[in-house]
Amino acid sequence: MSVSEQQASSGAADQPAAPSPERSTGRLYGVGLGPGDPSLMTVRAVEIIAGADVVAYHSARHGRSIARSIAAGHIRPDHIEEALVYPVTTESTDHPGGYRGALDEFYEAAAARLAAHLDAGRTVAVISEGDPFFYGSYQHMHKRLAHRYPTEVVPGVTSISAAAARLGTPLTEADEVLTVLPGTLPEEELTARLSAADSAVVMKLGRTFPSVRRALERSGRMAEARYVERATMTGERTGALADVDDDTVPYFSVAVVPSRIASASGQPELAAADRGEVVVVGTGPAGPRWLTPESRGALAAADDLVGYTTYLDRVPVRPGQRRHPSDNKVESERAEFALELARRGRRVAVVSGGDPGIFAMATAVLEVASEEPYRAVPVRVLPGVTAANAAAARAGAPLGHDYAVISLSDRLKPWEVIAERLRAAAAADLALALYNPGSRSRTWQVGKARDVLLEHRAPDTPVMLARDIGGPEESLRTVPLVDLDPAQVDMRTILLVGSSLTRRVRRDDGTETVWTPRRYPER
Repeated sequence: MSVSEQQASSGAADQPAAPSPERSTGRLYGVGLGPGDPSLMTVRAVEIIAGADVVAYHSARHGRSIARSIAAGHIRPDHIEEALVYPVTTESTDHPGGYRGALDEFYEAAAARLAAHLDAGRTVAVISEGDPFFYGSYQHMHKRLAHRYPTEVVPGVTSISAAAARLGTPLTEADEVLTVLPGTLPEEELTARLSAADSAVVMKLGRTFPSVRRALERSGRMAEARYVERATMTGERTGALADVDDDTVPYFSVAVVPSRIASASGQPELAAADRGEVVVVGTGPAGPRWLTPESRGALAAADDLVGYTTYLDRVPVRPGQRRHPSDNKVESERAEFALELARRGRRVAVVSGGDPGIFAMATAVLEVASEEPYRAVPVRVLPGVTAANAAAARAGAPLGHDYAVISLSDRLKPWEVIAERLRAAAAADLALALYNPGSRSRTWQVGKARDVLLEHRAPDTPVMLARDIGGPEESLRTVPLVDLDPAQVDMRTILLVGSSLTRRVRRDDGTETVWTPRRYPER
C-alpha cells in the first residue's frame, strides 16, 4: 500500500500524521542490498526491512526499481512504499536550473516526503542496490536528513566485489592500489588515470562505453580489460571488454582492469616479437609526486627495470618484477643490456631521473637502438618533469622568457666548448639552467662559469642554487652572481641564472620570488 492510499483511507490524504508530544521521531536507515542476487543481502539488511514501516526506493520514470526487485521477497503488503521517481536520467530538461537543478529539486522533494514519515514516528528504510555510500542514490537523502533524525547505514556488497567474484580474478595483490573511476569522466582524464593505475574498475558505462573503450586503448590497458554486466543478476554477461559491442552496454555494467601481479602469474608467455620493448621513463627530479601517470603505468607494466641505483630506488618494488641496478657511468652498457632483454621478449623500463631526454638515458638507448641487432626493438621515450622546471617553480618563474640549458660537466665534451656556449648564451641575454655544476672530482667549473658569465652579466644578477628539489633535503638559495661560491654546489644542485631583466622581489609575507618578464623592452 502506498502512503497516499493509506492516508486517503484514513481521511488525511494531504496531512501526514503529526507525532504526539511524547512520541519520538522515526529512525532512518540506508540499506545496501548488494549487487543483485537477493541471497547476497546481509542479515542486517533483511532485519531492517522487516522492521521498517516505510520502504523507499529510487527508480527512473519507467517505474521499475532494481532495488525493489532485489528486496521484493521481503516487502510485505502492509509496508508503506515510497517510489522516488527521478524526473530525468540522461535526457535533457527544460528546468530553469538545467539537469543539476532538476535533480536538486527532486532530492529536496523526496527528502521532504521521507521527513513527513519520520516526523510521524515511522521507521524509514531507503533501500539501495550495492552499497548506499558507493555511488548510491541514498546518499542524497542522507545529506538532507541524517543530521535531523537517528540514522543507521547498512553496508552492502558492491558491484565491484561482485564483478571480481564472477570473473574469478583478484582485483589487488600485495601493495597494489585499486582505482575506481566513473565512466562519466572526460576521456583524457580516464586515459591518464588508467595509465597510472595498478588495477581499476570503471563504473557507469552505458552511453559512456565508447569513450571508456578509447581510454583503455590509449592507456595500453585494453588487453587486460574485462567486462561484467549485471553481476549476479538475471542476464549476467562477462568476457573480454574488447569483444563487447558498444550498442549493447547497459548502465549496470563495469569495466575491470584486474591485478597486474595476479594477471601476470596466470598468463601464458607471449612470443618475443609480440611483447618485447624498451620504454625510457623519466621519474622527475624526486619521488612519486613528480611522476606522470603515463610513466607510472609504464613502470608498473614492465617485466624488468634497468637504471642507475639511485633512480631505481625511487620506484616501488613489485612482486615478480626484476630490477637491474648499475653505476651512473655505464650508460651505453645499460642501454645495450636493456635492449637485449627486450629482444628476448621482455618489457623493459629504463629508469631515468628528471626527463630522460635531457642529459639522461634516452640518447644512450636510442644510440644503441640505431645499430644492429637492436634496430627492430620497439623503443618509446616518456617525458618527465625536468630538474630545471622543478627548481624554477620553487623559485617563482626565472625561466619565464627565453632560456638555455647547459651542462657544466666536461666528462663528455671539452671545457672550451662549454665556455663558448656560456659566452654565447650570456651575450644573447638568455636566462640559464646549468646542470651537473660540480662533483667530488670536479670542483672548479662553477667558478670558471661564474667568471665567464660576469663578462656579460651584472654582478647582482640573481643565481638560484636549487638542491634536492622535491626530496627530503630540499633547499633553495638565491645569491648575486658575483657571490656564487663553488663550495656551496654539488651534483644534486642545479643553478638557475637570471637574464638582465630577471627580478628578485621580496613580497609582503616575507617570501622572496624571482621572475623573468615575458615582455622584452624595445631597443
